[in-house]
Amino acid sequence: MDYQAILEEISQEVRPFLKNGKVADYIPALASVDPEQFAMSITLFDGTQYSVGDMDKCFSIQSISKVFSFTLALKTFGKKLYERIGIEPSGNPFNSLVQLEYEHGKPRNPFINAGAINVTDALVNHYKSDELAFLEVLNFIKSIADDDSILSNEIVSKSEMEYGHRNIALANLMKSFNNLDNDVTKVVDVYFRHCSIEMNTKMLSRAMLYLANHGVDPINAKRYISAQQAKRINAVMLTCGHYDASGDFAFHVGLPGKSGVGGGIVAVVPKLMGISVWAPGLNAQGNSLVGTKALELFTSKTSLSIF
Repeated sequence: MDYQAILEEISQEVRPFLKNGKVADYIPALASVDPEQFAMSITLFDGTQYSVGDMDKCFSIQSISKVFSFTLALKTFGKKLYERIGIEPSGNPFNSLVQLEYEHGKPRNPFINAGAINVTDALVNHYKSDELAFLEVLNFIKSIADDDSILSNEIVSKSEMEYGHRNIALANLMKSFNNLDNDVTKVVDVYFRHCSIEMNTKMLSRAMLYLANHGVDPINAKRYISAQQAKRINAVMLTCGHYDASGDFAFHVGLPGKSGVGGGIVAVVPKLMGISVWAPGLNAQGNSLVGTKALELFTSKTSLSIF
């Protein structure tokens, strides 16, 4: 299959839609991002990469980082983690306080904001330090992406902390139900710092290979998690990876994937490749409008949907 030609076709077909999305302006440091940028990359199991567009441009991965923090927490705590968080789709916006209150401070899944903050709290517990918890997430991402240059953008994380009232409220609400152990400000700060890690689509598509290969990096043969844990993470990505549009993404794209409000989306084709796309303009649910369209075109043109 001529993947490069397919990516170039997709790039041409989605270009007219780049004006339609809206960047995440509720985070001031992201409000000035040019919405008419686009990149898409795939990485195969032998390390071959195909890319199109602004593939070298690093952007804020935002909620894509939740996949990596969840992986670390699942590896560390196993099934015990599910005492703190659920695995069901939320059907509500990713920052809903109402649902969290109704469900007594137990987040519905690890990919909504409350769930990811709770996962971060568990990691702070394990590493006995907020700084170490952040560094472990960052180092894990560097390892799976095979790239030591990856960093977190302090300007973005500070901007998020300054305007992160709702996320701090979510953390405080969990604390009131005794489902958050550490200092709220420290936990939320670590959460914002890993959301502010910057990567490009080439790095991200490479980073997803361990999930496409039952927990083992197919390039360096390193096992990161068990096959069972990889299966669980892929399942939660499929059902919860796009918030209240997860069903829509499964219906149109048909791959396990995770979005971020920085405009990035990652996805996996089991036993074949990792994929990443970036287009900063978002749809009403906070997912990349053009990124979702590009992935739908990709699975349509290649017949690589899991369904």
